[in-house]
Amino acid sequence: MAELLEAGKLRLVEVAAPVVRGRTRVAMDRAWQEAVRANPSLFDGPVAVCAGLSREAPDTLLVSWSRATYRCFALRRVPGATVPRSLFVSVVQPTEDGRVLVGRMSASTAAPGRRQFPGGSVEPPTGDEPLDEHALRRHAAVELAEETGIDLPAADLTRCLVTHGEDGQVGVHYLAPPLPAPLIHERFEALVAAEAARGRAPEFDRITLVGSPAELPGLAGPHVTYLEPVLRWANRRVGS
Repeated sequence: MAELLEAGKLRLVEVAAPVVRGRTRVAMDRAWQEAVRANPSLFDGPVAVCAGLSREAPDTLLVSWSRATYRCFALRRVPGATVPRSLFVSVVQPTEDGRVLVGRMSASTAAPGRRQFPGGSVEPPTGDEPLDEHALRRHAAVELAEETGIDLPAADLTRCLVTHGEDGQVGVHYLAPPLPAPLIHERFEALVAAEAARGRAPEFDRITLVGSPAELPGLAGPHVTYLEPVLRWANRRVGS
């Protein structure tokens, strides 16, 4: 399960990157190479990982983060290794009748078959750009467009929750404006067709509009830990 946190402000502070040395580094590299052989679409690009989460003031959450690459998550396969914690964004996209979009990750992704909201790991900024609330919101809007075809201005997204998982993962969740269900399906189908024309698989191979947490057991496959509690929150907030 995941703890749901609300705050008026979110402050992000960069800290030193984790260092992996010796045998642990060798084991991590070996595990990453095995993962790439199993799924050649994996890419060792830059990623921001969570170094800590605390409440800085009654209305402010402080997120400490550091720079790494996706290779570091191969430490999950190394016994006894300290695994970096994910920092990710997601978007709660409701329909006008109160349902919420849930996607299923395609076979080409790192988590095939997993059910989740549109979203993904946070990428560190380049140059002098800060990693702040505006950057997270922009990233969430990009993820929504890339995974569902729903292209919204970042300003239309409202931060609603921060989740803190039992494994230390931190998610920043945004609420999108309601859209007609037929439009959501239309945008997704257009995205799938466009990706097929480019010879690529979409990140989601299926979307489902879910009306309540009671429907989740009927969705086959693994679910992210934050899905049920955030959906329960959304059901109270936007459900019919």
